[in-house]
Amino acid sequence: METLLLEDLYGNPHRLSLCGKIILFYYKPASGTNDGERSELIFCSLSFEREDNAFLKAAHGEAVISRKTSAHVDIVKCKCAIDVQRRVTTPCVLVTQKSEKGESFQYSLFTLSSSNRLERCIEFKLPYRIRETVSILQGPTVLWSHAGNVFYTSLQAGEVRQIPIQLSHNVFGQLPLRKGQVFVLGLQNENSLSTSQTMGCFVESGHAFDGTMILPHPYICITRCILVLSADRVNGTLKCAVVAATSNQQLIYFENGIIKDTCQLPFEQPEDIQVVNAGRNGCLFVISFHQGHVCAIWKETFEIASHWSGVSSVHVDDFLGCGTDQMLLVFKDEGVMGQPLENFLITDLCGISYSNGQDTAEPKRSPPPPENYLLTLQALESRLQSGLTVLQELQREVRVKERVVQQSVQALTDAVSGRQPIPTQTEQEGLIALWDSDDESKDEALDDKTQDMPAVSSKPQVDKLWHRIAQDRMVVGVILTTDSSEPVASVSLSILTETGQSSTPAVIQTQSQVLWLPTSCSSSSSSSSRSASMFPEPAAKRSKQDNAGRPNDLNTCRLAVTAVTRLTPLLNSGCVKCRVMLHYVQRQDAFSLVSNPMPVVLHCGQVAVDIHSDFQTQLLKNPELKTDEVKEDLLSLLAVLDRWVFHIDSPDHSLGDIDGWIQKRVGCKRIEVSPQYLLLNSSGPSALMLLHWHQITPFQGELSVHSSQLHMLQFLDSLLAYLPVSCTIQPVEEEDEKRRNLGHDETPDPGSVEGLQRCREAWQQDMERSRMRLSPLVDVGRYRKLTQSMSKVQLDGDLAALLEIQRTPLH
Repeated sequence: METLLLEDLYGNPHRLSLCGKIILFYYKPASGTNDGERSELIFCSLSFEREDNAFLKAAHGEAVISRKTSAHVDIVKCKCAIDVQRRVTTPCVLVTQKSEKGESFQYSLFTLSSSNRLERCIEFKLPYRIRETVSILQGPTVLWSHAGNVFYTSLQAGEVRQIPIQLSHNVFGQLPLRKGQVFVLGLQNENSLSTSQTMGCFVESGHAFDGTMILPHPYICITRCILVLSADRVNGTLKCAVVAATSNQQLIYFENGIIKDTCQLPFEQPEDIQVVNAGRNGCLFVISFHQGHVCAIWKETFEIASHWSGVSSVHVDDFLGCGTDQMLLVFKDEGVMGQPLENFLITDLCGISYSNGQDTAEPKRSPPPPENYLLTLQALESRLQSGLTVLQELQREVRVKERVVQQSVQALTDAVSGRQPIPTQTEQEGLIALWDSDDESKDEALDDKTQDMPAVSSKPQVDKLWHRIAQDRMVVGVILTTDSSEPVASVSLSILTETGQSSTPAVIQTQSQVLWLPTSCSSSSSSSSRSASMFPEPAAKRSKQDNAGRPNDLNTCRLAVTAVTRLTPLLNSGCVKCRVMLHYVQRQDAFSLVSNPMPVVLHCGQVAVDIHSDFQTQLLKNPELKTDEVKEDLLSLLAVLDRWVFHIDSPDHSLGDIDGWIQKRVGCKRIEVSPQYLLLNSSGPSALMLLHWHQITPFQGELSVHSSQLHMLQFLDSLLAYLPVSCTIQPVEEEDEKRRNLGHDETPDPGSVEGLQRCREAWQQDMERSRMRLSPLVDVGRYRKLTQSMSKVQLDGDLAALLEIQRTPLH
């Protein structure tokens, strides 16, 4: 070997490393004085010699680029890439040559063979110069973007092609699979940043995939470079670990699209990420920045190990031949003439250090990285805010209970004293039972299953009657306006058919459901209410604070009562007339000692069922409409679809924007007449799904799903892939004793610390549910009867004790 003394190499050559050697590429133009001279691409391979502490030339060669003396040639990029045909890693260099008229640019990709020969691998012509970042990836594949589109070419493609998906904010990368995949990540349909979707596309096949498995949506726009550390396919799902450097001066570690660690970078504008495998000493991430900055970060601790400035290029390889990686930092010569690698540093920050023209003292260490106090404070503030909210709710609950107990004691005292107070309607609604009888428990269980027990007035007014055909069932509904001064219960609908073939109407089996509606505004405007509209009212276990959210007129309420029946009994005729009957139970005297329920039947009207009519509702055509018909369509769907409610708990991470994630799904739209509901209509009426997300705290929430059981399970499966790994999903109501756990983790040992913590959280959730399920409202007549019976027993006991004292002789 001989010391390299080529004056031509002083002009900032392009460098790359392979097999422990540094390869320099530079362009040698023709002199213009000799017609026989040619423009050449020259390479030179250098290896490090420890004894000389210098790089010596090992091999060199050249390739003719142009025979024209006026040719203008530039080296665009050089990079090592896997040659899929030879199955070896080969150096690649991309050069461009401008045409004489300046109308086109000829691009050539050269590869350096094992016999040290430069071979022209790919050629293509473009009508423009590539201005944006160009990448050379496995294949070799040349990938670049221009005018909002992504283009590529490779030896397999044989031509310049455009990827079939329109993406913005593109990020290029490759998966380290056995059959490697070059991919592009970006945002699709970017009408606005909040509605765009994160999509990925494999370059060679053109197949699209969910890009959030690699990078979450918020990080696409700020990611400058990425490196996929590992990738695998498990049951058809991509699992990968990725590090990404962002424009916010952060290095972020992702696993399956979830953030696992972050590190604040000391410089701006990151350009490349490399990995140094130092063997037993661990691994380092080496990040190159614009303007000659380099930073090294420990992979295990995600802390900055060292940083340098004034670096011309950085390379990772086994330059010493010791079996582990080192990084080679080539520093700028600042105009000093000499050898091309005269000013360098070889180190692994674990004891190996060879340098020339550099201070051999300990490298500059960065101060301890500051903790991300902002994220910590935000999490603490969220937890504190949720704790304060719960505390305020508990304080309000205590005040309500104290007031109700005082009123109950006063009523008990009046009953014992013989006074006959007349409580107001508000006081009557605020009374709660001090004990639960067996009959009440049975009624309560029935109420929880059917949800048909809200109280209405003795003279309900039918405002609207409608019907819909949904799948193989018919839904009939009425909207009632009632005066609740004389309460009744057990509200339901029945359907009587009149086919014309018999004088006796036939009763069809139906299933009824009752939903509360707002009364503070008209029918058309109330449908836009976000908090009160179209929520099923729970069974009569309400405290006074629950009624505080009702309209100002406490004597008025509006109900939507629906009945669902199958179409099979109605298919005997093309058109069937049905009578709709409203059933409820009226109480004669709310203040009497004994209240006898009285069943009442009210004829609501007739509906004509024509099975040949169009069943496509306005809600499915355009959920953005705000009409009474769309509101009726929504009530019909709520009656037909099965309903599940799930409690989502994320103890380690905040849940994030679940509502926004749901809206990004294909075919998902918000229902404007009731904006708390989202309609998912992806593939026909059998796949209809209504979703309602209620955020309780930043770490807890409730999800209501109205759909078939199959689509519910499919939706939960995709939701679990989006949620943090430690997140659990549990049904709010379980009919059997077994509780399903739809989360990722298994149930821990009850004797362990984690098990005790889970038991404590479960107990707190049970207490919260018990707090929400208050004792039922008590009728005044029944309450007085119970208090009189109690007083009679107490008086009998006192009389017996007095008689016993009188019989006892005095000593």
